[in-house]
Amino acid sequence: MYDAAIPFNAVTYRSFAVMIESIGQFGVGLKPPSYHEVHVPLLNNEVAEVQKMMKNYEDEWRLFGCSIMADGWTDKKQRTLINFLVNSPKGTFFLESVDASDYAKTGERMFELLDIVVERVGEANVVQVVTDSASNNVLAGKLLEAKRPHLYWTPCAAHCIDLMLEDIGKMPNISRTIKRAMNINSYIYVRPGLVNMLRSFTGKVELVRPAVTRFATSFLALQRIHKQRTNLRKMFTSIEWTSSKWAKETGGKQVQSIIYMVSFWSTIVYILKIFGPLVRVLRLVDGEKRPAIGYIYEAMDRAKETIMSSFNGKEDKYKEVLAIVDRRWENQLHRPLHAAAHYLNPEFFYSNPEMALDGEVMRGLYQTMQKLIPSPETQDIIMDQLSLYRNAEGLFGMQFAVRHRKTKSPAEWWQSYGADTPDLNKFAVKILSLTCSSSGCERNWSFFEHVHCKKRNRLPQQRLNDLVFVKYNRALRRRYDSRDRIDPISLKDIDDNNEWLMGRMEEDEEVEQDDDIVFDDELLTWGAVARASGVEEDIYSTRLSKGKMVADKGSTSKKKAHTQTMHTDDVEDEEE
Repeated sequence: MYDAAIPFNAVTYRSFAVMIESIGQFGVGLKPPSYHEVHVPLLNNEVAEVQKMMKNYEDEWRLFGCSIMADGWTDKKQRTLINFLVNSPKGTFFLESVDASDYAKTGERMFELLDIVVERVGEANVVQVVTDSASNNVLAGKLLEAKRPHLYWTPCAAHCIDLMLEDIGKMPNISRTIKRAMNINSYIYVRPGLVNMLRSFTGKVELVRPAVTRFATSFLALQRIHKQRTNLRKMFTSIEWTSSKWAKETGGKQVQSIIYMVSFWSTIVYILKIFGPLVRVLRLVDGEKRPAIGYIYEAMDRAKETIMSSFNGKEDKYKEVLAIVDRRWENQLHRPLHAAAHYLNPEFFYSNPEMALDGEVMRGLYQTMQKLIPSPETQDIIMDQLSLYRNAEGLFGMQFAVRHRKTKSPAEWWQSYGADTPDLNKFAVKILSLTCSSSGCERNWSFFEHVHCKKRNRLPQQRLNDLVFVKYNRALRRRYDSRDRIDPISLKDIDDNNEWLMGRMEEDEEVEQDDDIVFDDELLTWGAVARASGVEEDIYSTRLSKGKMVADKGSTSKKKAHTQTMHTDDVEDEEE
């Protein structure tokens, strides 16, 4: 393992344990495979096994339908590479990795590529094609739907939610705070001695370093920094820090000033309240245990409600944020398929008697029916069978079915209790089995880049393709097999995730942050430290506050209300 630089996490694979056990059972004298055996016959055997697995997947595609997922990225050489996968209730299967640089230039060319993949999988099997919402993909999706009117193009929900987070992250006070957190991390982690000091104060807990391109990672980093705020403050007031060479450096002084800054910590709280519910939805749509399409409609509503309630209904704190969320949702993610899946999810349908009166939901249901069910006769049969579902008659009303509305996945619930309505049952299972995301699993991009590299190693192209085919599908299978370890579908988690942060927050969070005690046995507060150090920002010097103060000159009550919420509007400072 050390000689060949095999990653340490290889020992966590089930196949590694099986290999060790098999070697032990053989005993002394086992001959290791030769380079040729690993290179040719053994790899061929694995390809044959994966192809056999693909046959099982194809049977399910014909029975329940499937989603084609186009998972793309741009590599260091600015090539557009796309992994094509097929998702169904049995899991996700990797088809191939394509250098789509020529196709991605225009929507028309992307349409040609998507159309080829649909033809390969079989149009009758495909319910939707999921890509990100780049403009060329939007056009390609429209062209695909025009040519093949009985399937959907759907934008990736995970990508859309990440764009929401990115848009929110561009708000000045949020962007500034994320940059400050990154400054803390980057300053510490390039200095081994300082890393050791950090670990001594945090009990060897690391600070997660945020990635600029993934705002969900920024949330995780800020969450970790917030949890370690007491230890970080202790570290930067300790004798170890003050006597160190770093305390005298300009960069060290800047980081120390951020740690002392009360508004930095209060703005982190503000960010986490906003990002937390949306990151939970992001985890939901990337979940593997249950398809998320029957949950995303409700999940987005609950996420917005959680954001509003976390600020006690103070609209000025979340109005701009929800405008960003609604704009992305309405323009990109709000689809008839999602409305139909929402209606057919028994957990939400039976808990909301008014759903059948919701024109938006019903319109989405009927549009989806018209698109996916070409036969008018079958459409009429389904319309009649909907009344049994609506009134919880027959199998739908049995105690088993009632108890399992919230415990079974929606597709499993229909398979268990939809026998009285066979056509509606088939339609419901097909929709509720769909994915919302175009990403397959954890990705090692360099592995795929190697396949498309002109200066390859000695492996011929077909061997590399076979290796990717086997490796990625085995990774997808491992992910699917571990789906029971966590259940991201539980919508209660969206609220609970925010509770660790909210607790019993005071109306004025800045006062709470300001009153944090530095030492347990003294009355010195961090607000006093910030003021004495001269690092705290004047909350009345922001661009936003200047504009508001001018507008509010005639109203004392307005000025007072504004002052209470100023801590969320961090200020412009000299470091930028």
